[in-house]
Amino acid sequence: MSNQTGTGKASFAPSLTLRVLAPALQFYKDAFGVVELKRYSNDDGSIHVAELMLEGTEFYLHEEMPGSQGRSPESVKGTTVELVIFVPDPDALMARALAAGGKEAHPMQDYFYGLRQGTVEDPFGHLWTFQKRIAVRPE
Repeated sequence: MSNQTGTGKASFAPSLTLRVLAPALQFYKDAFGVVELKRYSNDDGSIHVAELMLEGTEFYLHEEMPGSQGRSPESVKGTTVELVIFVPDPDALMARALAAGGKEAHPMQDYFYGLRQGTVEDPFGHLWTFQKRIAVRPE
């Protein structure tokens, strides 16, 4: 059985809930270089849902709505999810995110278990870890 990617493998497409989408959409374009695939607007012209692509990975932004279960990190005063993405150059993506206004949550570094990774908190409370595989170091 095949999925939307056509690879026969499962894939995730996270959906991030935000209070207001427009500033987040601009941040993700500036910070991560995302490509906007599609957007759905509310009657007042504000963005309700945006479909995005980051380094070949699709994800969604969804506006927080009264009565829905999705809550933004701003509303719950934190997050229980960390978005982890493998990229060819995690250092460059992290530097770009910090320059665009993200906050360093964990510095970029090499770990003995074979990953180079660092984490940025975006201005809306979502955590993004950028990483790539490296040689495993003996402990």
